[in-house]
Amino acid sequence: MSSVIGVSAMYHDSAAAAVVGSDIVAAVQEERFSRRRHDQRLPTAALEYCIAKLGGVERVDAVAFYEDPVLAFDRVLCNSIDLAPASERQWPSIAASQFRSKLAVMERLQGLFSEKVRGNLFVVDHHISHAASAFYPSPFQEAAIIVVDGVGEWASTTIADAEGTTITPLKQIHYPHSLGLFYSAFTHHCGLKVNSGEYKLMGLAPYGTPRHVKLILDHLIDLREDGSFFLNTEYFGFLTGGRATNAAFEELVGSPRREPETALSRHYMDLAASAQAVIDLAVQGVARHALAATGRRNLCLAGGVALNCVTNGSLRRRLASLEGLWIQPAAGDAGGALGAALHVAHQHFQSERHAGVPHSDGQKGSLLGPTFTAAQIEPALARAGLAWHRVDDAMLHAEGVARELADGLIVGRFDGAMEFGPRALGNRSILADARRTDAQSHINRRIKFRESWRPFAPVILHDRVTDYFDLSDESPYMLLIAHLREDRRHDVDWSAFETGDDDLMKLVNQQRSSIPGVTHVDFSARIQTVDPVRNPAFHRLLRLFDDMTGCPVLINTSFNVRGEPIVCSPEDAVRCFLNTGIDVLAIGPYLVYKHEQAASIGAPVERMVHELD
Repeated sequence: MSSVIGVSAMYHDSAAAAVVGSDIVAAVQEERFSRRRHDQRLPTAALEYCIAKLGGVERVDAVAFYEDPVLAFDRVLCNSIDLAPASERQWPSIAASQFRSKLAVMERLQGLFSEKVRGNLFVVDHHISHAASAFYPSPFQEAAIIVVDGVGEWASTTIADAEGTTITPLKQIHYPHSLGLFYSAFTHHCGLKVNSGEYKLMGLAPYGTPRHVKLILDHLIDLREDGSFFLNTEYFGFLTGGRATNAAFEELVGSPRREPETALSRHYMDLAASAQAVIDLAVQGVARHALAATGRRNLCLAGGVALNCVTNGSLRRRLASLEGLWIQPAAGDAGGALGAALHVAHQHFQSERHAGVPHSDGQKGSLLGPTFTAAQIEPALARAGLAWHRVDDAMLHAEGVARELADGLIVGRFDGAMEFGPRALGNRSILADARRTDAQSHINRRIKFRESWRPFAPVILHDRVTDYFDLSDESPYMLLIAHLREDRRHDVDWSAFETGDDDLMKLVNQQRSSIPGVTHVDFSARIQTVDPVRNPAFHRLLRLFDDMTGCPVLINTSFNVRGEPIVCSPEDAVRCFLNTGIDVLAIGPYLVYKHEQAASIGAPVERMVHELD
């Protein structure tokens, strides 16, 4: 049975994955090891981990890279020629970057492997990598696939048909017409960082009103009946380099780019709401055409835009012909490493797919990263000078954690395999009682050290989701937005906000529901459902919390602070625990209580909170 390593690198979120036959053995982003967020370098540490999971480099049969560097360079070259002389100043740096990075990556990969593997070094088209990452782990034997991102080699959107082990691309939209770049332009204009702040724009949108939709559709993007779209590139700056937008864009929307970290005015909230409304319409058009063109009723999604949970939720609600929806948890470039490996496994080595049983998939809960034993964890606790309790009985340990959560404490949970993709799904998570009225502002300020208006996601027992949310599907990877049931909602006073007061905290601090810690201002939530198959230990904890409180919902946010990757190692977890307001660290069989530690541990928290004020 073949063993294939997949690699994505040299743009953002580099990663490696290991596949044996059709079985996903490992997948991890480089940032988790390097501690450099969105690390784009060749994923040497991630590769080392994946190779070790296979049993050593001699077990590797092939390596697959997630895009064609030559075609990517072709786009850069053609774009520079077409825009000359405007591109003249950017060309030297762009060319040097391409030659240093992607064009050299194949040679660097060859140097890491044996001669046997060098003869099996594959290059996979970027959107085929995405499509493979979406379809092959899905529970479907047949489906339509859409890939929507910024840009691959040339493609920004791909529609494909899939059945068995065959993926057939049917239609593509090419750069510079890109929904990913369209959304990034608004991310940039609202003072957020491109390629990482898009999810913030999504979270900001419910505070605004989509009053600029007509302006956007009239001037910036043309959405066609057949699902195709075209950007008016006169208003965007990415073609000539430097910025996502330009002066014409700023004049059209009536504002300069917001300076990062400055106060948010209603205008930028309305732009966020409008951009979100348009991206919803655009992706619905692509998906509707994909289902019609393929005759399928199942749909698989990948590409960076597939991480937009609001758009995914709107697809589920508005496409009447859609039966099954599966989204790759690592839908961005990191997932390309997994897709490239799966493509080579199925197309070159003719591996059979997993049996597509309904309500299961081959992603293994996306728990595909490193695990750590008690023997590896305890030295990290000792080196930090911590006091701890060891509880080897799994049920007693879970009961202790559930009791602390029920008492209102904030818990950092570090257990089992690390998640692959941008979402923490329980194993590298910060957890809290969703019933806490102060949870959103408290965790944002004293633990995450980020903007207080940012919402948190609920994690809920899979068999209780309909008791709280208008969602009939499972959502194990936190990739669907649904709304709270009417009977769970409380009235929200928008009066001050509607009269021109832009203070978001007047909305944030209102108790909007019976689970205010996870209810956004529009009563939406980015839901994670937990079942006993994908993650039995996390399911046990949530079930115990439900038994104690009658509430099957917890806040789940990633175990990290602003600007850092999710924790990977015990040392990472200890560092985050010591430097934040987390009350309890539940790490392997150990329970570490903040109140039992030296008083000086709280000092860094107070300093960072002061810096936010």
